[in-house]
Amino acid sequence: MRISARADYAVRAVLELAVQGDDGPLKAETIATTQGIPHKFLEGILGDLRRAGIVDSRRGGGGGYRLARAATVITVADVIRAVDGPIVSVRGERPTGLAYTGSAEPLLPLWIALRANVRKILEGVTLADIAADELPEPVRRLAAEPAAWENP
Repeated sequence: MRISARADYAVRAVLELAVQGDDGPLKAETIATTQGIPHKFLEGILGDLRRAGIVDSRRGGGGGYRLARAATVITVADVIRAVDGPIVSVRGERPTGLAYTGSAEPLLPLWIALRANVRKILEGVTLADIAADELPEPVRRLAAEPAAWENP
């Protein structure tokens, strides 16, 4: 699995909004500067997030962006899907749309299991969890394994 720059920027942008809470909307320029995201790139990302119902926008002097729903119900998976589509794909296709024959047949359940595990993590972590620095225990346990930090 590969996390695109678009997905990384999207998660970072909505985290800024989650931390902001009810203090009013944030301008895209503020988010871009705070997170070191190219402003024009961020505008496109925020448009995707708005169309997906993750953020709301308001124009004008007091305008900007805010979360459309509570940070406790928006998962990292929601954000990634909004900007990149399916979380796990093989050659650009969903694993359930694939078919293999012969010796490659066992690949399909492997790709399905990979997708299930990735979804389990990303659907189990909300923006509120990250904003509060309180990742769920299973995620903390996985990240605490020394092998998780190695690049084989």
